[in-house]
Amino acid sequence: MKKSQLRNFSTVSTIINKYLHLYNSGKNPTSSKYCKWKKISNLLGKKAVCIQLALGSLGISLLPTPTIHPALGAESITFSYSLLEQSIPIKSLDTYAKTGKIDEDLATYANSINKKQLTQLRKVLVTPISLNATEISQFLYTPIGERLLTNLGKIIQTESHLSGFYAIRAALILAAATEPKGFTLLDVLERFPAPSISINLARSLEIVDTLQDLVNQTQAAVAFINQQSQQQATTVSALNVAPLINLRQPGSFTWQKQTITLNDVSRNRTFPADIYLPMTETPSPVIVISHGLGSDRNSFAYLAEHLASYGFVVAVPEHPGSNSQQLQALLSGTADRVTNPREFIDRPLDVKYLLDEVSRLSQSNPTFRGHLNLDQIGVVGQSYGGYTALALAGAKINFTKLEKDCPASEDTLNISILFQCLAVRLPQNQYNLSDPRVKAIIAINPVDSQIFGQASLSQIKIPVMIVSGSNDTVAPALPEQIKPFTWLTTPSKYLVLINGGTHFSTIVESSNAVVPVPTQVIGSRPELARSYVKALSVPFFKTYVAQQPSYISYLSADYTNTISQQPLLLSLVKSLNPEQLQQAFK
Repeated sequence: MKKSQLRNFSTVSTIINKYLHLYNSGKNPTSSKYCKWKKISNLLGKKAVCIQLALGSLGISLLPTPTIHPALGAESITFSYSLLEQSIPIKSLDTYAKTGKIDEDLATYANSINKKQLTQLRKVLVTPISLNATEISQFLYTPIGERLLTNLGKIIQTESHLSGFYAIRAALILAAATEPKGFTLLDVLERFPAPSISINLARSLEIVDTLQDLVNQTQAAVAFINQQSQQQATTVSALNVAPLINLRQPGSFTWQKQTITLNDVSRNRTFPADIYLPMTETPSPVIVISHGLGSDRNSFAYLAEHLASYGFVVAVPEHPGSNSQQLQALLSGTADRVTNPREFIDRPLDVKYLLDEVSRLSQSNPTFRGHLNLDQIGVVGQSYGGYTALALAGAKINFTKLEKDCPASEDTLNISILFQCLAVRLPQNQYNLSDPRVKAIIAINPVDSQIFGQASLSQIKIPVMIVSGSNDTVAPALPEQIKPFTWLTTPSKYLVLINGGTHFSTIVESSNAVVPVPTQVIGSRPELARSYVKALSVPFFKTYVAQQPSYISYLSADYTNTISQQPLLLSLVKSLNPEQLQQAFK
């Protein structure tokens, strides 16, 4: 850079850092008292505070490199904005990550973020990732992996400002190969195959703006739902309703578990299913549980046991093309994709075939004879299982919408859309995925915005409960659950919001998990989130599957208010329309 450019950048950097220092101190940098810092608005636009988000969020996730392998890694990280550039030696970051000491080079930027962010930065840089080179490589060569690299490469670039696509992939694989006990983000940055890592702040700010819009709208929608739920609870409580039973506790029935193996010759598909049989004197309603992508039939065993204790027969199939074994096959190199698009078809067909088989067993097998009421069937599913439940309820794959919206926008922050767009590769047939035997469904963290959309979800006629976590970053609450809830036209619908819940809050992770989910990703108090699922699934299925209307009192904001606990406060609403959402956004 020319000396004049360096002077200009130094001036801009000074302004930015002072502006952000004021902002983080709770002061208004644009007030008359600090008006001299308004220059930043002319230099970087009205949302200059996004620089803080860029330096904070990107800095937290991207800071770098080599004191161990200087020949292989970058020596600096450069933030560029238009013609302005400034670098930080990677050794400064390395020293901070390993010792907690902030040197002079890093101090300028450390002053722009708070102590909590600095602590997060250090933690992220040194947190080990337990994946080997084969596992990393296999995922990064899948369509979804390559799409993520493409998007990331527009932010993390080489010193020549070229896409970092190949450099990022090489650094990840090399770090995993050379650190068998688990590599860290710092290891990755130390192996970035270029003299310098360039961070495109302009592109980062665009993404930050998009993220901020999503966050703001989500927060507005969540606040509105919480407000509506609280108002309803206050109204009902004023009527002096008698205290309700705590349905988080087990019911009175004992049960036994049996595992059967199903073989659908027509699809060349063999898969196991666990059957939980309560010891009842009359035939019991049947509930099917569909697990999510990369999971298995044990992830909701706690819910199967709970429902069985309340007199439900529970059938839990394992979907072979999208279970933990499929993920293991991908990571070990024996599969070349996260899942086959055909799974969008096979999963609902697995459930339909399971129902056919248990119907046959109820006639021929003494263990099952007289125990199943196959006129009363419900389905609950999480994530990909949520999609499965909605498909069985009557939502059809919307190929018109998929063709229009796929591939996903480069600016999308909704990872689930990349996954949903896999369905565009399916032959466009009229698939019969719904099942009239299913009387009601619960969809937890479902993915549905693109593969179904409003046109398909509005066709569902049976009762639906959608459970959402406000902190879900895999299937974000606003686009994947809150907006889709407004598209439902069925008169019996419920939106349950777990404030602070994540995509993994309701899942029990197996001790033999292929890729263990970090605690910070699971979120706070997952056992509390699971207790909510237990407490609400019982009255929902009792009401709409077992036809026991006395339980409908539990499907209310009043009941959720009585069981709601910090840090995962619970809300429930029975109606929400697009106009109300738009008003909330304003």
